[in-house]
Amino acid sequence: MDYFATGIHHITLCAAGAQEDVDFITQAMGLRLIKQTVLFDGRYAHYHLYYSNANAEPGSVVTTFPYKRVPGRVGSGQISATTYTVPKGTAKFWLDHLKRHNVENSGVQERFGQSFVRFKHPSGLQFEVVEDAADKRRGWTTDEIGSDVNMRGFHGPVLSVREVPETERFFVDALGFRKTGVDGAYHRFEIGNGGAAKTVVLVHEPDRPQGSWIFGAGTPHHLALEVPSDEALAEQKALYDELGYTDCSEIKDRNYFHSIYCRCPGGILVECAATAPGGFAKDEPFDELGTHMLLPPWFEPRRAEIMAMLEPIVVPEPRRAAAVSPSDGLSRRTSATFVASDARN
Repeated sequence: MDYFATGIHHITLCAAGAQEDVDFITQAMGLRLIKQTVLFDGRYAHYHLYYSNANAEPGSVVTTFPYKRVPGRVGSGQISATTYTVPKGTAKFWLDHLKRHNVENSGVQERFGQSFVRFKHPSGLQFEVVEDAADKRRGWTTDEIGSDVNMRGFHGPVLSVREVPETERFFVDALGFRKTGVDGAYHRFEIGNGGAAKTVVLVHEPDRPQGSWIFGAGTPHHLALEVPSDEALAEQKALYDELGYTDCSEIKDRNYFHSIYCRCPGGILVECAATAPGGFAKDEPFDELGTHMLLPPWFEPRRAEIMAMLEPIVVPEPRRAAAVSPSDGLSRRTSATFVASDARN
């Protein structure tokens, strides 16, 4: 059977406050803010913030919806932790760095023979750094986090499920992953050559209550897998239908990528995403990524109204990076209704 997913594209989470999210991910985690825009769906204006490694590569991009007006409920059927690779031997640096920033963490643990540290975002979201000597992607540097210790990009998410077999069948039969290991409650699946940005781990938590599936502060929203083209998206949707996974969306235009969404049997929402021409640099220069508040063309006439709904944020000063040539793309989404502010005192 032909499969279309090649690895992880991005992971999307619901934070709480926008400024605390920017501060934590750019300072405590040391990622690059590459995009300020808004959630394209719904009646309210919410930020959609994107963070990545130095090259803004798919497979390194975590996006957040600061959504403090509605609390989420953490539980099974969700991403349990979002895991980034760091160089071999750097767990001690990360323990010290997290301590300096007063970040709650697990200390050094081990899973599948790799050392990792789990730590908590101010909203309660869980992240990890895992040592991986094989990942040579270029991380972002800050005044505190140098190129010898920084995050390279995703290793992969840890997904909490109450039962393993049906979620395993979904990732294997519908997406082309293969099972490559079991370590206690953890079940590892890899695609392609495996390793960084090509790994998904299920953690079996049979007694954990179901988590919420809404946009809600402090809860993950979805995992996105990369596919090469819009044609592959259509073929993936057909494969879902063929296998009986009928809870799949139509193709949606997210400006920087096009997507379909399917909720897997364990409850995790899985997106397949095809990067649009120009990718994340289609609407601002590569070395200025994240420095402008960008709206899709259909929202631009209402910029003042939208900005009045959003919590003001201060973004970090950019560092210079090698330029790429963005290209233009068109969007099919033409309207939305905003009725109230996300800002709360």
